Amino acid sequence: MDDAAELAEHQDDHRHRDVSGGWLRAATFGAMDGLVTSIALLAGVGGGGADREVIILTGMAGLVAGAFSMALGEFASVGTQNEAVDAEAALERRELARHPRAERAELVARYREMGLTEETANRVADEIDADPEVALRVHVTQELGVSLDDKPSPWVAAGSSFACFAIGGIIPLLSFLFGSSSLLLGLGIGAVGLFVAGALSSRFTIRTWWSGGLRQLLFGAIAAGATYLVGTLIGVGVS
Repeated sequence: MDDAAELAEHQDDHRHRDVSGGWLRAATFGAMDGLVTSIALLAGVGGGGADREVIILTGMAGLVAGAFSMALGEFASVGTQNEAVDAEAALERRELARHPRAERAELVARYREMGLTEETANRVADEIDADPEVALRVHVTQELGVSLDDKPSPWVAAGSSFACFAIGGIIPLLSFLFGSSSLLLGLGIGAVGLFVAGALSSRFTIRTWWSGGLRQLLFGAIAAGATYLVGTLIGVGVS
């Protein structure tokens, strides 16, 4: 295979999923949290003997509160993380101006640790330090392990978390919204939702779809079992 053919084949089969921007973690966390929260609330109030209307009210209140809480939390946490990176970048910029030789020596040492020869490491460091902005980005990446150009968006994280929590939270309530009063049916639909969500999230990992689904199903079952027990005990005590 010649170079051109190999390059074409490489471009066809070497496509990475977009796992940057802060959306994947927020979306996965939001969907799983929405499902588990809603299932646990249903199990708790249902185990306590609540009727269909109370279950719907509790589930919807939990959904709205949880979605806003998740979104605001993601916005604040990602924003704070970005501000911390900016603060460290400003510190690095000052250090590059005050101690350029020491910073260059650090960069050369890091390249040597990566396996480059002394000559190559020095040549690369010289080329990088020729442009102050390039130098800043490379030093920040090498020393902090972050990229100034790929910081996650707080808005994307918040929006992903809000939408996915709401979607996950509504699934266990569907049967009740359509007129059913069966707690078992609602929990069953929630269980299916957990398995599907876990299987879908496994596409971004090396985990098999069935193991991803079973893992989330187990987590949800633990939460539902605990809240059902609490609901049953409190319901019996109140009655």
